[in-house]
This record gives sequence, structure tokens and C-alpha cells, in this order.
Amino acid sequence: MNKADLIAAMAAESGLSKVDSKKALDAFLAATAKALKKGERVTLVGFGSFVVGMRGERTGRNPRTGATIKIKAKKVVKFRPSIEL
Repeated sequence: MNKADLIAAMAAESGLSKVDSKKALDAFLAATAKALKKGERVTLVGFGSFVVGMRGERTGRNPRTGATIKIKAKKVVKFRPSIEL
């Protein structure tokens, strides 16, 4: 399912127009991204939680040369599904 399919499904399920469903989805994505950038957890009861975690520094290989390189630590978004899902 891509974004257009999700918008169509939301419109059919809620009775909203596709335009209003797109606005609602875009608002949800913007609010979620803003909260995650602050380091907050976003929890949707019955669906799951989005949290920001740290991925540690690790070594990898350059596929062209085969040389070992260091990959820096960085923040990543993780999704933890709820039990109901």
C-alpha cells in the first residue's frame, strides 16, 4: 500500500473526501516528525509506538574497494507494534 492507496482507504472508511483525507494524513505525518525530532515518543493505542533510538558506531565495507570503513553512530526511528496489532 502506498500513500495514494492509504488516502483512498481513509476516505472510504471515514466518509471524508480524498482531499480532506490527504490533509489529515499530511498533518499526522508532520506532527509525528516534529515530535520525533524533539526526541518524544509517539504512541497510538492499539497500533504501536514510534521512538527515537541510537544506532551505535560500527565497521562496514566499501563495496567497490573492499576497504573497511567506520560508520558513525546516528539516531534512527523505531516502530514497536502494540499487542493488539
